[in-house]
Amino acid sequence: MGRIKTKQIKRTGDKILRIHKDRLTKDFDKNKKVLDEVAQIPSKKLRNTISGYLVRAVKKREKDIVLD
Repeated sequence: MGRIKTKQIKRTGDKILRIHKDRLTKDFDKNKKVLDEVAQIPSKKLRNTISGYLVRAVKKREKDIVLD
C-alpha cells in the first residue's frame, strides 16, 4: 500500500499535467526540474511529493492510451 496524497497534491499535479503534459516524463528528477520551472512551490518536500504523483499519473496515462 502506498501513501495517500492530499487534495492539494492531486489538484496541483493534475493541473500541471494538463498544462505541461508534453514536458513531463516517468523520470522523477526530470519532473522535479520541470516543476521548478513552471511552478512556485514553497517547499522541497511538497515539490518532491508532487513530482512523485506526476510520475504515477504519467505511467497511468500511458497505460490507458495503450489499452484504448
